[in-house]
Amino acid sequence: MSCKTISAKEISASYREELKTMIKTRGIKPKLVGFLANEDPASIKYAECTSKTCEETGVIFELRKCNREELKDQIIEANEDDSVHGIMVYYPVFGDLQDQYLQNVVSVTKDVEGLCQICNSYQNIPYLDEEQIKNYIIPCTPLAIIKVMEYIRVYNSVLLYGNRLHGCVITIINRSEIVGRPLAVLLANEGGKVYSVDINNIQEIHHGTELKLKTYEVRITNLKLEEILPISDVVITGVPTPSYKVPTALLREGVIAINFSAFKNFEDNIKEKASIYVPTIGKITITMLERNLLKLYDRQLSLKNEE
Repeated sequence: MSCKTISAKEISASYREELKTMIKTRGIKPKLVGFLANEDPASIKYAECTSKTCEETGVIFELRKCNREELKDQIIEANEDDSVHGIMVYYPVFGDLQDQYLQNVVSVTKDVEGLCQICNSYQNIPYLDEEQIKNYIIPCTPLAIIKVMEYIRVYNSVLLYGNRLHGCVITIINRSEIVGRPLAVLLANEGGKVYSVDINNIQEIHHGTELKLKTYEVRITNLKLEEILPISDVVITGVPTPSYKVPTALLREGVIAINFSAFKNFEDNIKEKASIYVPTIGKITITMLERNLLKLYDRQLSLKNEE
C-alpha cells in the first residue's frame, strides 16, 4: 500500500501565515509566558520550539524557569500582570493531582492551554462547530489533532456537525487529562466511536447513534489492544516513552496513524500498513496555542474597553 506522510509544517503553514498577517496588520504585541519547572527533555524541546515559532509570527514569548515549589506563586504573579496575555505551564510538574490543581491556578482569562475547569465546559456541549471553536479555548494539542484530521479529510464535511465522524472507529493510546481525555470527548461528540487506552483499561466513549444521547457516554470494556487495533480506522498515540511501539502487524490495512508523542510510538514499518502517517504535530500544537493567545488578547482588550 502507498502511504502518504504528512508533516506538521505543511498542515500548520496557512494558520501561521494568518497569525503573522493578523499581528502585523493590527500592530499588536500579544505576550505569552511559559513556566518550566522540570527537567523533562520533551518539555524543554517544546519550550524551544514555542520560542522559535512565536518569534516567527510576532508573539512575544518569555520562558520563566523556576523550581516547582515556587511555581504557584509565580503563576499568580503572572495572573495579575496586565502585560501578560497568556500563560502556559510545561507539564508534568509534580505528575499527580497537584498538576491538576496548578491548572486551575492559571487565570481563566489567560489560560492559553484551556486546561482549567471553567475552560473545560466545552466538553458539555454536543459538538463544536467553527463558531463555537471561536468562543471556547480548546486545549491546544487536542485541537491540533482535530485540525490534522480535518486536513486529511477524516471528517466528513457533507454531514452535519456532530455526525462528521459517524461510522469512524478511533483508538487513542493516551488518557491524560491534558490531551487524551479531552480529545476522546471531542471526537466522540462528532459521532465517532472512540477507544481510550491507558495502562489500566480500555474505555469506549461515544455519543450514541446520531447523537441520541444528550452527553457522551463512557463505558469500561474488557477488550484488549489486540482486539481494537484491527478494527480502528484511526490510531492516535501519545505515550511519553521511547520504548513503546504500536505493533504494525495488529493494524488494519489503510489505517490513519497520528503520533503526538515526543517519541516515535509507531514501528519503523508503519508505512506498510498506513494510508496516511503523521509522525509529529508539534508545530500545529504551537500554532493552536498562538490562536488561543489572540482570542485571550482580544477578550482582555474588550474588558478594558468596558471599564
